Amino acid sequence: AVVSTQSGHYGRDCPGHDILMATMLNGAAIMDAALLLIAGNETCPQPQTSEHMAAIDVMDLKHIIILQNKIDLIKEQQAIEQHRDIVDFVKGTMAENAPIIPISAQLKYNIEVISEYVVKKIPIPLRDFTSEPRLIVIRSFDVNKPGSEVDSLKGGVAGGSLLKGVLKVGQEIEVRPGITTKDAEGNLHCVPIRSRVLTMFAENNDLQYAVPGGLIGVGTKIDPTLCIGDRLVGHVIGSEGSLPPIYTLIEIQYHLMRRLLGVRTEGKSKGAKVDNLSKNEVLLVNIGSLSAGGRVSAIRETKNKHGAVDKRAKVILTSAVCTDVGEKIAISRKINKHWRLIGWGTIKGGQKMAI
Repeated sequence: AVVSTQSGHYGRDCPGHDILMATMLNGAAIMDAALLLIAGNETCPQPQTSEHMAAIDVMDLKHIIILQNKIDLIKEQQAIEQHRDIVDFVKGTMAENAPIIPISAQLKYNIEVISEYVVKKIPIPLRDFTSEPRLIVIRSFDVNKPGSEVDSLKGGVAGGSLLKGVLKVGQEIEVRPGITTKDAEGNLHCVPIRSRVLTMFAENNDLQYAVPGGLIGVGTKIDPTLCIGDRLVGHVIGSEGSLPPIYTLIEIQYHLMRRLLGVRTEGKSKGAKVDNLSKNEVLLVNIGSLSAGGRVSAIRETKNKHGAVDKRAKVILTSAVCTDVGEKIAISRKINKHWRLIGWGTIKGGQKMAI
């Protein structure tokens, strides 16, 4: 779900359920700030609350508002005690100095306080209008109704957020990785999609150009079957020849959490220790808005002159990804049939695909 305010602030709902952790990380990839929702009638922290707080740190979101919801269901003393639990929970995290606003979403208590804080206290980040445009795709769909005549068919629509640059109607664009195929040996091959921007819109407003910040829909001449059902999620749109390379193998410098989050434990016992990555282990990596499986092909640990350990791994991806060196990624491991966030990393290089 996407919401907006009259001041031009846009929000995207990132689901809290543990099964949808990868979806949350994809949504966080385009965010400037976060609202952390905590139920007042439950103990704090819940397993998924801890996992989402770790994700906030991974994504380096510095502007956070904590919402203590459902205060209409509890007594005043319970709300005060949970407030103390929340303060203890966020110590040492990005949210340590974040405001805690008691609300009732059902009864709309203090909703205007949230809106006022977002508008007045969260600064609009500096935007880059001079670089070539780059849009990260988080949705894509076919707008044609079943049974449409061939002459009335419209191209596919991609939804997302511009990271930098200015995108204009009529502009020639490229979509990477594009159409991906596998040869007889299982090797990936990509053909970037080239098209033109036909329309752009935000909410119900038609646009002639778009700038960074907010969510937009881009109507293109792309075959709608390539966009149906979010098939372009994880792709990047930009000017022809300006996009980063496409990788099928990435080398990452990684950091693992000390303890596993998002899993219920007995009493106040800590989560299980996170084991180091192992060769041939299968992981889920989030790069931008892309969730891709990956197999660890090599691991290397070295110590610098100060004694700090530099952990690196090579990961063979199941999906090609268009990304830059220096991009931050989230790393998840399958535990009890669910993907759990175990760490983060930075792309240091990899195997580029010839186009």
